[in-house]
Amino acid sequence: MEFAIQHTLSSKDIKLMRKRLGLKQKDFAALLNVSVKTIERWEQADVAVTGPAVTLLKILYETPEWVEELQIPTKIYPLRLFYYYKENLCTVIDVNEPTRKIAIKNFVRNPIYCAFGVNNAPTFKDYENFLESRCFPRSRDKMKIILRDLGLPFYDPFLIIQKTKGKMAEDDFWIEIER
Repeated sequence: MEFAIQHTLSSKDIKLMRKRLGLKQKDFAALLNVSVKTIERWEQADVAVTGPAVTLLKILYETPEWVEELQIPTKIYPLRLFYYYKENLCTVIDVNEPTRKIAIKNFVRNPIYCAFGVNNAPTFKDYENFLESRCFPRSRDKMKIILRDLGLPFYDPFLIIQKTKGKMAEDDFWIEIER
């Protein structure tokens, strides 16, 4: 099978693409998952660039809005949760507990992998339900023993997630917390 993509890019092409996307070398390197030195070499050396970066750059050339879709937004509330499936970032959740406000950004299109499914404007109550869904049930038998093993004095979904990263036995989702 053949595909309508270039197999190589010149240093001039690389530089033009980076400028078209409005990225600095550091940000361009992060997007392509390569080092800044690699970007510098690609832009300065008179060699043909090959490999998967060429295909990715072809896609980004045709759909530059993807750069914005993939960009992690600036943190707007004091607490940030990263919701992952295996090693893939699915949703970023910013939380302001005192005002009970949250903001999210999904990085996947399949709602099965989104923290709140098809709900793109969840409420604080939805957030609380989400946290509890990533913990063992409140009604679990011998819950006090589990809490003691976790070093927790009482059932609090956020504290449990801090200890367990929201990992459940039956799936590959997990949560990273940033304050």
